[in-house]
Amino acid sequence: MSADMITVPLYRAAHGRTGDKGNRSNISVIAWHPDLYPVLLAQVTEAVVAQHFAHRRPSRVQRHELPMLWAMNFVLDDVLDGGVNDALNLDTHGKALSFWLLDLPIQVPAALAALLAGPDPG
Repeated sequence: MSADMITVPLYRAAHGRTGDKGNRSNISVIAWHPDLYPVLLAQVTEAVVAQHFAHRRPSRVQRHELPMLWAMNFVLDDVLDGGVNDALNLDTHGKALSFWLLDLPIQVPAALAALLAGPDPG
């Protein structure tokens, strides 16, 4: 890691929300500040999200960019064990999936550290 970069969980740079429809989950990632949005675009990619959710075996991950909102919406297919009516898991709606994504480690330029949410752990 470069001295001019810090590693933080995604929730320090963004917040999120999860929705579902059938066996598909939608996870929004919204930057806390517009200057953090390019950092998110560069690092929170379809491939990274697919790898982060590999244990849920998504058949496809799509990213939709919403630059006027400093946001992205990820659509993950086949991650809810069949959906609300078919799944035997405890979170059939997948509401906790946004929290899993928000724990993803990202690198942020140290110059943007003041824009991060939450206490500085270091």
